[in-house]
Amino acid sequence: DLQLVESGGGSVQTGGSLRLSCVASEYTYNDYYVGWFRQAPGKEREGVAAITPRGGKNYWSQSGKGRFTISQDSGANTVYLQMDNLQPEDSAMYYCAAGSGGNLWRASDYQYWGQGTQVTVSS
Repeated sequence: DLQLVESGGGSVQTGGSLRLSCVASEYTYNDYYVGWFRQAPGKEREGVAAITPRGGKNYWSQSGKGRFTISQDSGANTVYLQMDNLQPEDSAMYYCAAGSGGNLWRASDYQYWGQGTQVTVSS
């Protein structure tokens, strides 16, 4: 089974930056689309950004578009989420996920999920 491990979360003040990393256990990113999702307490999981095997980048408009940037290092089996100008509403557990053969806009079409990394933004 494909294993995904997120890191890079933490606590920052409003306006700060974090870079999240998602490392896969095997050479993955040529075959899978990889997405970042987040879930805050009491709310449903929402998409943040996704990247295709060819490097195409996609963003959910309500989840940091314009402030967040997704990128990849295929040689290192790593996908990054650079988060700038963080706001309190960005506080959530952030999950990395990988999928194939489906619609990258649907969370249900991601087959593999990491365990998450917590991001907390304070005023």
